[in-house]
Amino acid sequence: MITFENVSKTFVVGNRKVEAVSKVTFDVEEGDIFGIIGFSGAGKSTLIRLVNGLERPTEGKILIKKTPLHELKPKQLREVRRKIGMVFQNFNLFSSRTVEQNVEYPLKLSKVPKAERNAKVKQLLQFVGLADKAKSYPEQLSGGQKQRVGIARALATDPEILLCDEATSALDPNTTRDILNLLQKVNRELGITILLITHEMQVIQSVCNRVAVMETGEVIEQGEVFETFTNPQHGTTKEFIAATDQSLPSPQLLDEWRAKGGTALYRIIFKGERASDPILSTVTRKHQIDFNIIYGSIRELQQQFFGNLVVSFEGKNDAVTACIQELKDIVDIEEVNTNES
Repeated sequence: MITFENVSKTFVVGNRKVEAVSKVTFDVEEGDIFGIIGFSGAGKSTLIRLVNGLERPTEGKILIKKTPLHELKPKQLREVRRKIGMVFQNFNLFSSRTVEQNVEYPLKLSKVPKAERNAKVKQLLQFVGLADKAKSYPEQLSGGQKQRVGIARALATDPEILLCDEATSALDPNTTRDILNLLQKVNRELGITILLITHEMQVIQSVCNRVAVMETGEVIEQGEVFETFTNPQHGTTKEFIAATDQSLPSPQLLDEWRAKGGTALYRIIFKGERASDPILSTVTRKHQIDFNIIYGSIRELQQQFFGNLVVSFEGKNDAVTACIQELKDIVDIEEVNTNES
């Protein structure tokens, strides 16, 4: 649906050049909810503006359904843009227009007949759960309701692609969850491909099936969300994951464990079916040792189980060593360095 081929974007600021996007290459498949995550200044917003033609790449190509945007004439580009909806961080609603008038606006621009506009607006407000707010003004709405209006407006022209620029960053956690559920509904029921940018790993984990991690304009890691989350390769990716899913106890608790004479700690990662298997009890019982769970959780990620446990083993040294060696053939296991803060 969307292809980036060695895309770069350079801006001239004063007497210097700033490369906001550098040699980016990846594909967004039809039906994806594809997330782009990065810290502020990573180049995410510039990248998404390149997709709808608000910016043109300095180098490289962007293709929408295999059509290179840079080869399109203005009229052709406008037609492509009609099939790309946009949802903004700060809603971008007209304060002087009602909810239904805000949703109707792109239809009026496209000169859709009034009766058809009215039917479409009614249908969209029903879809996003705001049928009773048609005559309200934005100032009378909550943040979540405003974003629902923004999503309804973005859907008015029947887009094939929906771009979401930090669509939940101005919302509280409960409202964020509701909006993410709505985006999943848009993807599932309307078949719309979603390209979503965010600085929150929790958003990526909740709704995206694939992700690209950006840093200083470059894509430093990309892949399936489950694999990226459970086996991050780059330090920045690990930072995002640690911010939402602390995989180790705090340094204070590790210090207390060490001060009390605690034995070595091991972090064990269970993926998929392994997370629900009694692996620890089976292997430790075989070697006649005990285990103690110090920290961790088992959770669902992308409809798969993912377990992260920190444990200690109690027993004869040889038996503990043999147990750990056997576990290494089944799960990911590594010793936790309690001297690191």
